[in-house]
Amino acid sequence: MDKPITRAHRIACLFLLGLFLFNYPMLALFNVSQTVFGVPVMYAYLFAAWALVIALAAAVIEGRG
Repeated sequence: MDKPITRAHRIACLFLLGLFLFNYPMLALFNVSQTVFGVPVMYAYLFAAWALVIALAAAVIEGRG
């Protein structure tokens, strides 16, 4: 079983990852006028990054990984 401190560190790192993914430098990379399967690249990136953060949060909280 995970120690509470290890889980707290993982959650803190996940928070920092979320800050990095949704901050200016990363968002500026995907702010283009192209589409992916008919969806603007910015929206596709936001959806994929948000899904990744949710999946990682679920894995940390449930104790998997």
